[in-house]
Amino acid sequence: MGYRVAVVGATGNVGREMMNILEEVDFPVDEIHAVASRKSKGVEVAFGDRTLKCQDLEQFDFSTVDIVLMSAGGGVSKEWSEKIGKAGPIVIDNSSAWRMDPDVPLIVPEVNPDDIKLATKKNIIANPNCSTIQLVTALRPLHDAAKIKRVVVSTYQSVSGAGKEGMDELWNQTKAIYGLGDATPKKFPKQIAFNVLPFIGSFRDDGYTDEEAKMWLETQKMLDPNIKLTVTCVRVPVFVGHSEAVTVEFDRPITPDEARAVLRDAPGVQVVDKHEADGYITPVDAAGEFAVYVSRIRKDHTVENGLSFWVVSDNLRKGAALNAVQIAQLLDETGTIKSSSGYRTLNV
Repeated sequence: MGYRVAVVGATGNVGREMMNILEEVDFPVDEIHAVASRKSKGVEVAFGDRTLKCQDLEQFDFSTVDIVLMSAGGGVSKEWSEKIGKAGPIVIDNSSAWRMDPDVPLIVPEVNPDDIKLATKKNIIANPNCSTIQLVTALRPLHDAAKIKRVVVSTYQSVSGAGKEGMDELWNQTKAIYGLGDATPKKFPKQIAFNVLPFIGSFRDDGYTDEEAKMWLETQKMLDPNIKLTVTCVRVPVFVGHSEAVTVEFDRPITPDEARAVLRDAPGVQVVDKHEADGYITPVDAAGEFAVYVSRIRKDHTVENGLSFWVVSDNLRKGAALNAVQIAQLLDETGTIKSSSGYRTLNV
């Protein structure tokens, strides 16, 4: 017996990707509903070989479904996710709205699957930030092998992390520059084509951005509150795929070969690390793939027990839609949620 699923934000980049991945992984779906804002009512989206018409968020009866995949932005999530959870279904929320709520588990299935038992507190599960997901997927097995003390991260985040408007801006600016047209920024604060912007989100009082703070706060919540992180988030002129340069300090020595062996055995991770001119993964290579890729594993000579490496993943897939669907799979596999014709129950 399958589940009744609603995808809220079904017309957006991540919402459409959620629909695609539900089909790709053959998640047991008995019913599927595409839900969006009133202005998108009737817009058609694909689910496998079927075409669905979007239903109005404000009119949809969420008591008729078991799982809601929510990707409609933080404002909508703050207004709706708790109300939807009280109506019965479990909400898997892709925004930042609920990530730091102590009663809402923040889950990457390869990292902290046991936290699924907390799902019924508010019937909300938070999907982490896209950059955090790929980071902790790589850090978890290393932390289990040799305790991590400190992490230094620089991200190289694609414009799709800013939604369709970000992708359109890169495309339009690139065309404008080649055609001597107008490349005035609209979505980003400065030109993104042929440029990099060391600013994502909004500034905090300490000089970091909220995007940077998300990465250390979420890592500490999921992995270990004692890990210290410092982060610089950078937007780059890439359409899909986030990259990260990561340096880790451990509490004991760990060699690059040991790290490679640990990561090769880790769920969700693929190691591509050859000392050759093309022996690493780039965002273009990772686009459309499920894995978190790790390359360039090497000793950091500036600290006693340090390693540096390169992490790449498709931010629309593992960084958002895939992780949300994997959480739904975890709900099913653990028996946290069960559905049978006409009713659903939660194992509490």
